Amino acid sequence: MTTQQPPADPDPQLRRKATRAIVLYGLARLLLFIVLTAIIQVVAYLISAPLPLVMSALLALIVAFPLSMLLFPRMRMDATATLAQWKQQRKDQKEWVRRELSQR
Repeated sequence: MTTQQPPADPDPQLRRKATRAIVLYGLARLLLFIVLTAIIQVVAYLISAPLPLVMSALLALIVAFPLSMLLFPRMRMDATATLAQWKQQRKDQKEWVRRELSQR
């Protein structure tokens, strides 16, 4: 047996913060995709070149990926950082449990 204190359980507030950050970033990217699809459809209609919705969506998807990295860098970094902190807490706790079990 060791006298080392077990690490605290992963912080539930940190988990909620990570989940919230990921959901907000995902929703922002989804909204950007929808807006770009609508803009492409409207532009195609205005220049009298009808474009299937699937083609507009694919083009919007290709454009939205790099654009979201430029438009939402803070949201992306917040989501990544909070998720990394929560993951590290879980990893520390699991490692402590493994050490404790290996000593028995």
